Amino acid sequence: MKKLIFMVSIIAGAAMFNSCNDDDSVAGSGDYTYKVRMTDAPGPYDKVNVDIQSIAIVDGDGNTVTLDDDLGVYDLLELSNGNSVELAARNLEDNQVSQLKLTLGANSTIVVDGTSYPLSFASSDGAGLTLNVNQTLDADGTNEILLDFDANNSIVATGANTYKIVPVIRTINATAQGSISGDTNTSLAVVTAVSVSNSSNIYSTSVNASGNYKIQGLPPGVYNLTVTPVLPLLPATQTNITVTANQNTTASAIVF
Repeated sequence: MKKLIFMVSIIAGAAMFNSCNDDDSVAGSGDYTYKVRMTDAPGPYDKVNVDIQSIAIVDGDGNTVTLDDDLGVYDLLELSNGNSVELAARNLEDNQVSQLKLTLGANSTIVVDGTSYPLSFASSDGAGLTLNVNQTLDADGTNEILLDFDANNSIVATGANTYKIVPVIRTINATAQGSISGDTNTSLAVVTAVSVSNSSNIYSTSVNASGNYKIQGLPPGVYNLTVTPVLPLLPATQTNITVTANQNTTASAIVF
């Protein structure tokens, strides 16, 4: 079952990031603590293991600053319904982060029905990703960016037991955005939140095996929430759910 998603400022398939503006001296004991975390939504696979080799940012002066270049392999399906993992943290001198750069490695795999298969990259440009962030950091607190790595929509089956990865990632600023969570009595459903003020703003996820869900990265506002199960069950909607920045709203349980 495919998952709808509202993309926020992503540039995918960029070249690798060897830049003449690299300047790691910009980071270290600076005034602005910056963290990068990663989360995911459930998908119809046993595991989606993504090899993340390095993470860097581009600051307001155009300097590329490496946050971490010794990461590893992460199973995206362990990072759903509010679970996340910290990928990198570093103090920065500059209070502006314009872009986030990820380098993926060659050890990505997918496990389907208990069997592991390699994940190759669909783009000939390689495994470089550049995400537009445009954050202004606060010296008085910890600044975070959450990467919502959509495992379901990132995997493309190209043949019998052959899979490619086309990374679909949404950036979430938790202090400026909120979330909706809830549960239902089915594990086969898509949950969609639609902004009341702008119906083109659509955010969604899938419920997990326990019937739980959490939609993150919602701008503050009012939303209508629809849980769409597989047929013959019919969709159920809850209206006028208010979302507040940096808070989670719990929706009423939906029983089919």
